[in-house]
Amino acid sequence: MQLKPEQLAAALQKKLAAVYFFTGDEPLRLGEMADAVRAKARQAGYLNREVLSADATGFNWQQLNEAAATLSIFADKKLLDLRLPSGTPGIEGAKALGHYCEHCQEDTVLLITAGKISKDAFKSRWLQAIDKIGVISQIWPLENKDLVPWLQQRMQQRGLLVESDAVKMLAARIEGNLLAAAQEIEKLYVLYGENRIGIEQITEAVADNSRYDVYKLADAVLAANGNRIVKILSGLHAEGTAAQIVLWALTREARALIKIKLALSQGQARDTAFRNNQVFENRKALVNAALSRLSVDELNAVLILSAKADRQSKGQEQGDVWETLRHICLRFASMQTLTISV
Repeated sequence: MQLKPEQLAAALQKKLAAVYFFTGDEPLRLGEMADAVRAKARQAGYLNREVLSADATGFNWQQLNEAAATLSIFADKKLLDLRLPSGTPGIEGAKALGHYCEHCQEDTVLLITAGKISKDAFKSRWLQAIDKIGVISQIWPLENKDLVPWLQQRMQQRGLLVESDAVKMLAARIEGNLLAAAQEIEKLYVLYGENRIGIEQITEAVADNSRYDVYKLADAVLAANGNRIVKILSGLHAEGTAAQIVLWALTREARALIKIKLALSQGQARDTAFRNNQVFENRKALVNAALSRLSVDELNAVLILSAKADRQSKGQEQGDVWETLRHICLRFASMQTLTISV
């Protein structure tokens, strides 16, 4: 049986399934769903828990069925907690899981947390075997239309009173990083308690989630402030910030500007275009300046150069990724050189 993540709680209230298979690349939701199954299993008397990690270091799949068959002197019921980082078990693992599903015992629950799997994996026999006797749930990263309601619900559960614009700003700041979001929500609760939280509080309290000054770099690029660009870029490099984080900030701005320019060309009101692309009041002047200075072709050139930087950061193309990032900033700021004034 396949369930959406939000359906799990209701399903657990009815009964425990023999097998749970949770797959995805969103660690917070994946972990919380697994925690919910573990808690329900403990409540139902599955007090013996055994963790198995089927990583790439030569896991012996015979351990799975051996663990299921081994009786515990401490508890009759057992939870087998199988970690499958790659998402797929391979040939031997597929056989072992198929065998387990055919011979599963009533006193054992198998919980599998796995990495993201392909659509074709659902045609495999081992996953179909799990589907027949257990629960399968895919956890997808939350897009903005789903992220904002998720944040609102989680903040309400924590007792926070948050203005709608502040929630949208938080969504923009954490950019789908739910682990970071959960941490920031806890921080907001500690700082402000049940007081109303607005954009000002979000701006002051919410960190950039390891994106040290990348938002300031983006603002400097929009403002075409060469002196500030090179200082921030040098600081990011010196602090050991991942090049991918810097690249994320720059491409995010480029794509947002392209969307706004296309919306304006189609007759959409500027305020509406800004609101749809999460441009808040304090950044409208910067964005307007960039919109006036840059054409869609120039912004696309930034994205093309960004693709090169992405390949360099992954070792797929030769060259210094930080030098390419400097060129991206040059293009974005409509400059030929970047210098530091003294």
